[in-house]
Amino acid sequence: MQRRAIFAASTAIAAGSALPAAAQPAAITGNVIFFHPDGFGVNHWGALRMLTVGPDGRTNWDRLPSSAVYLGHMKDGLTGTSHGGATTHAFGVRVVADSFGMDGRTPIRSLSGFDGSIAREALARGKWVGLVNSGAAYEPGTAAFVASTERRNSLAEITRLVATSGVQLHLAGGERWYLPRGTQGRFGEGAREDGLNLIERLTAEGYRIVYTREELAALPADAPKVWGIFAHNHTFNDRDEEALAQNNLPHYVPTAPSIAEMSDYALRFLARAPQGFLLVAEEEGTDNFGNVNNAPGSLEAGMRADAAIGVYRRFVDANPNTLMLTCCDSDAGGMQVIGPGAQQQVVREGVNLPERDRNGAPLDGQRGTGTAAWMSAPDRAGVRHPFAIAWSTLTDVSGGILLRGVGMNAGLITEAGTMDNVDVYRLMHRTLFGGDLPA
Repeated sequence: MQRRAIFAASTAIAAGSALPAAAQPAAITGNVIFFHPDGFGVNHWGALRMLTVGPDGRTNWDRLPSSAVYLGHMKDGLTGTSHGGATTHAFGVRVVADSFGMDGRTPIRSLSGFDGSIAREALARGKWVGLVNSGAAYEPGTAAFVASTERRNSLAEITRLVATSGVQLHLAGGERWYLPRGTQGRFGEGAREDGLNLIERLTAEGYRIVYTREELAALPADAPKVWGIFAHNHTFNDRDEEALAQNNLPHYVPTAPSIAEMSDYALRFLARAPQGFLLVAEEEGTDNFGNVNNAPGSLEAGMRADAAIGVYRRFVDANPNTLMLTCCDSDAGGMQVIGPGAQQQVVREGVNLPERDRNGAPLDGQRGTGTAAWMSAPDRAGVRHPFAIAWSTLTDVSGGILLRGVGMNAGLITEAGTMDNVDVYRLMHRTLFGGDLPA
């Protein structure tokens, strides 16, 4: 089926629109889970596969049955940005790269014509919305679905907009931007200059506030509204390997729930929604660790993302009226795997890697630059293979990215074969509300 046929209004729908209202068939709708492992391209997933299940194994991501090449260019550039890409996903409109819920500094309507994002349209139509992020509340992968600002670094204002969005559930970090400067929170001092105490406001509005994995696990699934704040900033420490070792810091905050644990609770909570739900979730560590060329951190973040995909897949298997989509908007750091072969003298078991490849690309081993090569999980013959991680940049690039999915309407992904970033919105809108949007 051609892409135009998939996403343009079908002739059957067009014919049906001429029928009397009583004869109109009811739109078939369902739930949507959109998961954004930020910055994690095909090469990252390949490295994760080799490390965790071996070259012949399959991750949860591998087992998603529908896939298409994802095109993430912006209105003014070829490489997607986190805030511009999230805005395109949330509104179905391609925007300039420096956008956060707007087109640059210009307000936008969504592709459906609604004056707001797909999350706001879902709320307006009586559906529940949950946002889950391993980063702080201001991270655009989730925040751009409910917040519109002219500047991405307006962290206090973005957090305020998220906290007043009316979503039924929000789980992330970022406590410092909920509290006024001088006010001590669970994890540290607040940073707001406007005197607002957003935690007090959320509590007054009936949200149950939780701060740790244990507190989240103790919450009943029938809590009326839930807000999790699991770290002073992100739930991870996004520095390079050497800085983390010097400061004796782990990759992730030990008391914070993982993206899989947050998602598991979110789905049990949202499953009660009488008219269905939209869950937008993001593993932000996959991007931030790649952007500092921290291979161990990037791969740990990838393991967490893959565990979350397992949670989503199990939910879809039990609730087939749910669409689960996953993609990233760019490739963080341009990660590549180098194995033995042409590099037989460089990539060997138990031998420290050189700091750089012959072309100057930084090489990472198990503990960072100049450390022992990684070892894959066994292949089907039981052999483990050494490999190195090479980085092309510290920034985001237009790497190989797939849009993958399972569940309701996911077959349209495979039929399309190649899909634009705006098509993420189209698929979500079709599943949540029924019908097709114009091409």
